[in-house]
Amino acid sequence: MVNFRKYISSAAVLASGLFLAQSTVSTVLYSQNYDNQKSSLNLPSPVTTMVEKTVLSAKELVDINVNTMMADPVLKNATWGFVVYDPKTKKIISSYNENTPLVPASTTKLLTTETALNMLGENYRWMTQLEYSGTIDENGVLNGNLYVIGSGDPSLGTNKAGAASYRDIISDFVGGVSREGIKKVNGDIIIQTALFKGNISMLPENVVWLENNNYYLPAGSTRDINPANEKLIVKKGGFSTEKKFFYVSPYNHQMVYADKYEGNGALTTKIPDAPAYLANSFRTTLVKSGIPVTGKVTPKMTDASPENRKMLSAYKSPTLNDIIYYTNQHSDNSLAEALLRTVGYQKMGDQTSESGRIVVTNHLKDAGFDMTGLNYIDGSGLSRSNNVTPISQVKFLTSLMDQKYYRSYLTSLPIGGQSGTLKRMFNVGGNGQVFAKTGTLNKVKTLAGYLKTNSGKTLVFSLMVNNYSGSVDMVKKRMEKILEPALDL
Repeated sequence: MVNFRKYISSAAVLASGLFLAQSTVSTVLYSQNYDNQKSSLNLPSPVTTMVEKTVLSAKELVDINVNTMMADPVLKNATWGFVVYDPKTKKIISSYNENTPLVPASTTKLLTTETALNMLGENYRWMTQLEYSGTIDENGVLNGNLYVIGSGDPSLGTNKAGAASYRDIISDFVGGVSREGIKKVNGDIIIQTALFKGNISMLPENVVWLENNNYYLPAGSTRDINPANEKLIVKKGGFSTEKKFFYVSPYNHQMVYADKYEGNGALTTKIPDAPAYLANSFRTTLVKSGIPVTGKVTPKMTDASPENRKMLSAYKSPTLNDIIYYTNQHSDNSLAEALLRTVGYQKMGDQTSESGRIVVTNHLKDAGFDMTGLNYIDGSGLSRSNNVTPISQVKFLTSLMDQKYYRSYLTSLPIGGQSGTLKRMFNVGGNGQVFAKTGTLNKVKTLAGYLKTNSGKTLVFSLMVNNYSGSVDMVKKRMEKILEPALDL
């Protein structure tokens, strides 16, 4: 803990009486009513005046604000850690509880997305192909099957990160059939993929099922199910329209992701089995286009004796770089979990989340990550069993600055006051200077990334708060206040 008495005493020599009246910066506790004053920043007298800034260095101001927060009503009973680090000198500038393992929430995505970039490359794409087997006779009749070959594209049909819609993909597939001269299909449409399907996934251990105005809600009854969407009756109201939600799919009683809350107790989500929906919609479109299909849509996960096939059309997903940008900007949990399973499949040939966790943790070890206190449970940060220390996050982010994909990684992070989940933070101090991933669970707020100082230096920081009092907005304001003087370092 910083001994700040010498700073206050030296400031007192130069300051006015007004300044002296404010000099008990770390001991004064305001009443809870102070937090309700709209005109204040809800802080117990942090050091901010021009006189203080003249007398004290930026580092001293950071240290004093950290000390002040220890007595703050919102944080004094919380478990929290902070570190700001200079990657050039390789020295900690200021810290508090930097070696304490804390729940990182969605800052877990920093590890997941970097592993994917490192292993797969920025230009990696998922392919969804249309192929056919058999022969085409002189009348344009295909005596064989059409194959929809998936590769686990997590963006398939979602429009995320610039992904094409189902309609556009199907249009390309129909065009491929027509170009080959096929006028009738005397066979089946077979879905073949050895990878995970669409957005179906079991949630990891220790995930909270219901948190008001946050990310989760319990299972409910369904209504108006159709091939494109499912609707769910929500058992509890008051959910934010800006958040993502989970619920149990009626198809297989597993967790899937809902895209939006419509109000009146209804949620909408994409159908969980994306390849099946694509294949069924493709069959319907062929028939409507005057190309009959005698068979049915059927899955075939493995094929010991594959037929000889010819490609008709291929759809490429957005690049991994685009997918990661969308994932970090929007804190998209479904994409993060898909990235986890993709690296698991590429390395171990197994699409399970467990394989993904093994691959990520092995990659982190090989990269020199400080494994002390690390508990990596999922790819998105939804599990409260995740743990990481602030210092290990900072050292990890520092090590990435030498990687060839650092620019892409940095660009994927939300920018304070400007983009993504940081658009409503750092609107004044730090606007355009904070590049960081946010994390939010009930009573958990985290932030980790890079900070561009007013002098042009790049610093690395981590700030994680668990079990705070008050609202998440109160914690956001305190985070801004801790980091604000670091801009002058």
